[in-house]
Amino acid sequence: MVGPSMTGEDREEGMKRIQYTFVVMVAASGALVALQAEASLAVIGAAAVGGAVAGALLWWYLVSTFRSSQRETEARSRR
Repeated sequence: MVGPSMTGEDREEGMKRIQYTFVVMVAASGALVALQAEASLAVIGAAAVGGAVAGALLWWYLVSTFRSSQRETEARSRR
């Protein structure tokens, strides 16, 4: 028999990397929009921090929605 190619620890590490990359990309997006609008350095920093908060909240929402959907699918398949 063939088992999983990734251990649980490897899977957790990979998910952390994806999460951090996602949050950094959303934060960078906010900062780049502020930069393009020729905002001051303080506003660019605030946009980056706001983007990081928004990215973290969006990640939380996506993961919780996915897990909820996964539980519903598993419950239907047991019936």
